[in-house]
Amino acid sequence: MAFGDQPAYLRVADDLRKKIDAGELPPHARLPSQARIREEYGVSDTVALEARKVLMAEGLVEGRSGSGTYVRAQPVPRRVVRGGFHTAGETTPFRQEQADDRITGTWDAESEQEEAGGEIAGRLGVEVGERVMRTRYVFRSRGEVVMLSTSWEPLAITGRTPVMLPEEGPLGGCGVVERIAAIDVVVDNVAEQVGARPGLAEELLALGGVPGHVVMVVERTFYASGRPVETADVVVPADRYRVGYRLPVR
Repeated sequence: MAFGDQPAYLRVADDLRKKIDAGELPPHARLPSQARIREEYGVSDTVALEARKVLMAEGLVEGRSGSGTYVRAQPVPRRVVRGGFHTAGETTPFRQEQADDRITGTWDAESEQEEAGGEIAGRLGVEVGERVMRTRYVFRSRGEVVMLSTSWEPLAITGRTPVMLPEEGPLGGCGVVERIAAIDVVVDNVAEQVGARPGLAEELLALGGVPGHVVMVVERTFYASGRPVETADVVVPADRYRVGYRLPVR
């Protein structure tokens, strides 16, 4: 088999990847053994092992204790459509994240007061140590955990008001825009940053990923007349979602 100038282990991994993409090695099929790779490609055991490690790091295959290495079934990515504010009746935080109207979801939420650390204080424009309401969400679709989120709101704005707890009270479960409007604070702007990083152990445990999997993080902050009123991190598995934006043209 002729190869180019890539390192041998990358050339072997590339050929195996092509076979996976073409369906020659379908989902749940056993990857050729280290001895078979060595024989077929004329490489050493070390090269064969490194090629398998590359495919595992890419999430294409997974090892099963005492059984071997198998091709992983690749999920069809869903779209997370970002498009600004939503109308009344579609204000629940996680319904807003779903692009597919056929998806019905449920979520668990837990709110707790805490002191703002350096990063969150900076995002909210408050002093380090100022009290904020932190709410952690676990969002499920058809019983499967598909999304995590943590939001922070300055209690200087929402404290001692009916909307202090995002998931309780008369507007519990509504979106930030509607909740904050109830206390005469008008949200007029939102900023988002999208990044990717290796998932934290607790995130991957909740999302059903494996160590090394990458997650996308949408860092979102709502503003009212330039003042941050809520900031949040929305975490989704990178292999299951694509983030798309629909923005008005002025």
